Amino acid sequence: MLKFLYFSVATGQYYKNARGIDMKNVQRIEFHAGSKEELFSGFSGDFPYIASRAELDKYIGRFVPWHWHKAVELFYMESGSLEYYTPGGKILFPAGSGGMVNSNVLHMTKAISRTEKNSQILHIFDPSLLAGEQGGRIEKKYITPVAADPQIEIIPLFPDNAAQKKVLELILDAFHFSGSEFGYEMKLREALSEIWLMLFELSRPMREKNGEHSRSNDKIKLMMIYIHEHYPEKISVPELAAAAYLSERECFRVFRDCLHMTPAEYIKGYRLQMACQMLAGGQEPVTVISHACGLGSSSYFGKVFREYARCTPSEYRRKWQNCDI
Repeated sequence: MLKFLYFSVATGQYYKNARGIDMKNVQRIEFHAGSKEELFSGFSGDFPYIASRAELDKYIGRFVPWHWHKAVELFYMESGSLEYYTPGGKILFPAGSGGMVNSNVLHMTKAISRTEKNSQILHIFDPSLLAGEQGGRIEKKYITPVAADPQIEIIPLFPDNAAQKKVLELILDAFHFSGSEFGYEMKLREALSEIWLMLFELSRPMREKNGEHSRSNDKIKLMMIYIHEHYPEKISVPELAAAAYLSERECFRVFRDCLHMTPAEYIKGYRLQMACQMLAGGQEPVTVISHACGLGSSSYFGKVFREYARCTPSEYRRKWQNCDI
């Protein structure tokens, strides 16, 4: 049976949509062990596509931390408002809007409200699905000029613009295909190709801007990987800079330009994200978790966690495990 996976980054359960297609819910973002790119369950090489439903109101912390993936992300906001952050800035997407996150673009998302329902549906696919033969005319003429352009981070789509509204309608229509119907793969690829051609035209002003490729994007990823692998340990700025073959000064500049924060702020934030996952997913004592996530003594951990989550670690565990946050 063809895997046609809808999932919500929320509950870790399967459910079915109105057409009976299996949908998979996932509790948190997962990463490839080597590159630390986002790992998509069910993403197969012979048909690199999945459809997902992300419910940020049920996600730990109501946000998805900084990450990247080679796959292109087409999304539509069903409800609530969501902020997308990239090295280039942030964009607010209310219900009814959507957009495209380009291949290998660093981004994070955050729900605006801490109380309202927040959900988005996404097409996630490798550009090769549309490009066909590697090095062929379609790849060179239509896919690479967009997917490989460092100036195109996000292409926002809003319904008050006629051309953008049409793309949003096509994105929604493409969710109606059933994986069990004859010709599903070709119909879906045709629909995504039509969307891509429209995005190609919409992105033309971005591609025509003068700009130089920045190496900061590659450098920040190397340093993020180092932090993800060593967060339980003490991490110094010289060690972090060395992971990307940079000076300390350049290390600070790259963090500022790409993530709009200092290395210390990112390290602390990542450790707190790991603490949230440990608290929500297990029963280890708070003292054990405080050391396991690299935040030291339980008293210091309690202080910074309250500032971060607006509650104590124990309260956070009870609320999440009782599904109250």
